[in-house]
Amino acid sequence: MIDSARHSNKRPFIGGTIRSFKSILLGEGVWKGLYRGVTPNMAGATFSWGFYFGWYSLIKKYMEKDQSGKLSAIQHLTASAEAGALTAFMANPLWVVKTRMCTTTQHTPDAYTGLLNGLKRLYVEEGIRGLYRGMVPALFGVSHGAIQFMVYEEMKKKRNEVRHKKGLNSMNELNAQLSQTEYLTMAAISKVTATVITYPYQVLKSRLQNRATRDTYKGVIDCSKKMIQTEGYMGFYKGLAPNIIRVLPGTCVTFLVYENLTQYFKQHAS
Repeated sequence: MIDSARHSNKRPFIGGTIRSFKSILLGEGVWKGLYRGVTPNMAGATFSWGFYFGWYSLIKKYMEKDQSGKLSAIQHLTASAEAGALTAFMANPLWVVKTRMCTTTQHTPDAYTGLLNGLKRLYVEEGIRGLYRGMVPALFGVSHGAIQFMVYEEMKKKRNEVRHKKGLNSMNELNAQLSQTEYLTMAAISKVTATVITYPYQVLKSRLQNRATRDTYKGVIDCSKKMIQTEGYMGFYKGLAPNIIRVLPGTCVTFLVYENLTQYFKQHAS
């Protein structure tokens, strides 16, 4: 997301990730540059994943009460969307601070120094409205998690159907864990698919949350129009490569841990 805030439309679209990496490394160093904003990012990710999986499981259980079998793709999509909307509302302040730290340097005048400093100043200086800047595109972004979980759940279902056709007729065998490699592969494919489809909303959210450009745009529609006029439609995909590189490892590990813990608790439930 750094590219979307720090580079103008005059910069070539290709190669921006490498140029930004070199510029930050040389100008700000490793920890204070490349790892700026890591604390709010970790807090936001932990908070979001925890609540997301919690809401998602509860909503699925509620839906399954009226279902004799597995949920359909549409039901997985709906459950993911509802969980995403609730999580987005609860975690938005953390992502505002993270965005503002990532779009400034330690030398930027009046820049946030950390998570707590950012949350305190955000509320004092801008009130509730500041805490929920970018909330509209964040709600649009609910589609990201919905698509990701729908693709993931459907891939799991298809894989189990293939195993069933190969002779795993026992329900215990059918419900057994897939391999770690299969979980990682499905997590990666579902994440990349959702990211490519929904990435423009992340750029819009970043522009609206960025402190340097908060007064430039009047809202989502105004921001979209100005981006198209000055940067073209490719402007909505600035920073796509570093974003995928950044989130993919964490997503794969998260899904792997989630699946293994789910199986563990099912097997050891009293």
